[in-house]
Amino acid sequence: MSIETKVDSLPGDPFRGERAREIQAAILRVLIPILAALVIGGLILLILGKNPLEYYGYVLRRGLLTWGGLQETFTRMAPLLLISAGLIVAFRAGIWNLGCDGQFLLAAVISAAVGPALIDVLPRGITLVACMVVSVLVAALWSLIPAILKSRYGINEIITSLMMSFLGISFANVLVKLFFADPGTTVPQTRDLAVVDRLPRLFDTTIHAGLLIALAVVILVHLMMTRTAFGLKLQVVGANPAAAIHAGLNVGWLTILTFAISAGLIGLGGSIEILGVWGNVRADWNPAFGLLVVPLVFLARFNGYAVIGFTLFFSALMIGGDSAARRVGVPSDFVLVLVALVLIFLAVVEYLDHLRRKRTTA
Repeated sequence: MSIETKVDSLPGDPFRGERAREIQAAILRVLIPILAALVIGGLILLILGKNPLEYYGYVLRRGLLTWGGLQETFTRMAPLLLISAGLIVAFRAGIWNLGCDGQFLLAAVISAAVGPALIDVLPRGITLVACMVVSVLVAALWSLIPAILKSRYGINEIITSLMMSFLGISFANVLVKLFFADPGTTVPQTRDLAVVDRLPRLFDTTIHAGLLIALAVVILVHLMMTRTAFGLKLQVVGANPAAAIHAGLNVGWLTILTFAISAGLIGLGGSIEILGVWGNVRADWNPAFGLLVVPLVFLARFNGYAVIGFTLFFSALMIGGDSAARRVGVPSDFVLVLVALVLIFLAVVEYLDHLRRKRTTA
């Protein structure tokens, strides 16, 4: 037998089959919670006397299959992607930054106040960049209290970040009603940034350039966390703080830096939403995107590329769900029921997978 024949007879990559099984298992762990949530959601609609196929059909058509709805879906993706990027940084570093809504809203209010004030004295491009930079800094600074309490005193950041979120939402309303209120209207809101001064639209659509910024940020965050030494340090801190200290890493400063980066990206999402869509902030406005994005990040398993697909799915669900709710006659919050079901089934699937792995290694 020749050497060539021997080489040809050698088995292929012994790990190829294992990798294929891992990819298949990962896909199933994602699809099963979504399909189960849709099935249970359909049963709930049947109990309510509604046609689930009609509801899901309206969601699909409005969210993805009409040009106007697709533009709205892409526009909705921008802030959700930036919030996801911030959460990926925090969660991969083992930090639960749940102060998303307060950071998002404060950044949005500051951006809405700074934009109209600068547009009369600075070019449009510089004004937009200044708004985004200031919003990132404001959100990062707002995260310092839970960051310091976590790094210096070991206080659970879940509690402190949620408390700071409630304070941030209330403080944002105070700013809108008192300090940044538009004197030209009786409605409590900030001054309006004209449409021509907002983020440019893409190809004569209603989709603004903030979507491109958000996509770029998510990809860069993914590469930073998976391909750089800095990202590896953050993940080591999250996985085993004791080992990180033993390796000579400054866990305290890395914790604070993680909070700042995470909150800054979330704040950028607030700025993009104002500069691209609304142009101002009204009192008591709070889209509450923060905690809604958490299931998406977990479904994507903290993967930046995967989170783009899940954000598209969720944005279409939100846009289509509003229209479907009106047509079918169910509350618009039914979309939140579907999100909650996805999260519940995700936890069930993860638990069952944990038991399977435990039996395999036993």
